[in-house]
Amino acid sequence: MERFEYKQAAGITALSASIADFTYKKHCHEEYALGVTLRGVQQYDLEGSLQSSHRSGVMLFHPEQTHDGWSQERSGIDYVMLYIHPDQFLEALGKKEVLRFSDPIVYDAGLRRSILDLSTAIAGGQSEDVCSELLFRVAGHFSQDILRPMDIKAPSFTRKAKERIHENLEHVLRLDEISGEFGMSKYQFIRAFKANTGLSPYQYFLNCRLERARRLIEKHRDIYLAVSSCGFVDLAHLNRHYKHVYGTTAFEYLSYLEGKI
Repeated sequence: MERFEYKQAAGITALSASIADFTYKKHCHEEYALGVTLRGVQQYDLEGSLQSSHRSGVMLFHPEQTHDGWSQERSGIDYVMLYIHPDQFLEALGKKEVLRFSDPIVYDAGLRRSILDLSTAIAGGQSEDVCSELLFRVAGHFSQDILRPMDIKAPSFTRKAKERIHENLEHVLRLDEISGEFGMSKYQFIRAFKANTGLSPYQYFLNCRLERARRLIEKHRDIYLAVSSCGFVDLAHLNRHYKHVYGTTAFEYLSYLEGKI
């Protein structure tokens, strides 16, 4: 049986999940994501590299890192994840530059325990001060061996293409217009974008819409505002795509945040 439970505190989103047959579609997040595999073997394609997190493995994702996810075994997996805004995570680390992780999976007992403590505190409704203190403890486990500067030499094409997509989330993606701005044909643009990001332009466009919808749901607790503001035809349209990335529908996600589930 698939189970996804979301809670929030101190600006941090905690997910507790169990999956067996469910498979996440390829996507990325704006936040840093820190997770622990509690049972089974969690597998995912991370930017073209197959990763396997066994029990007690700590999974580390930096912002906009493309991945999917599934259980290696039919018996399924249990795991927790924390999603932390880059500014908040870097502040807890005492760093200013955007950082990435040297290894996608580590087996560090102290870091694992701190992530689980913070996840438990958020799920249990602990105060924001308690959760902030626990995030500080999590950050204390990240040494220079785990962290390294983010590569800021990404092709200018990638940065500019992403900016153009972000600027037009309310409208239908028009590849002919965007590709023309780069002096490319539509198909040249698709190939170049996917080679640099791991996602097709449409996949990235839809991912950005879903991320914006999630933020609106979290801020306003209004699911229909998310539908109308992010270009979805109706709630069923949003729910269908939302589930592929977050495991739940947008309606269920709002219910979790409001404590109705």
